Amino acid sequence: MEELAEANVVAGAGFDGCAHARPGGKRQVLLMDVETLRAMDLAPGIVRENITTEGLNLHALRPGQTLHVGGAELEVSLVCELLMEGIRTGLRQELVGRRGMLCRVLRGGTVRQGDPIRLSAV
Repeated sequence: MEELAEANVVAGAGFDGCAHARPGGKRQVLLMDVETLRAMDLAPGIVRENITTEGLNLHALRPGQTLHVGGAELEVSLVCELLMEGIRTGLRQELVGRRGMLCRVLRGGTVRQGDPIRLSAV
């Protein structure tokens, strides 16, 4: 993964140029919080997240909620449950309930490092 100052997010697909973008699917953008990464002694990007958050309780988010990040609008779709054993033995178990959230891109736009993430009222 490469850290970018800004990136284009494509509606219905994911980050422009990302090999993990899933057009039409629920797994278009992965959010991971830096607090969990620090607690697990992991560097940002190692779990292949598209956006590393800070100060946002990802684990309180529920499918269907909408987030605004820069010019993009994301819909929380599901909790990410990918295998992480290739990074460190036992990591999958350590990350149970803390793995991150997957989103669909409702509206594309530019996302910049440091953009606030706003949760829409439900």
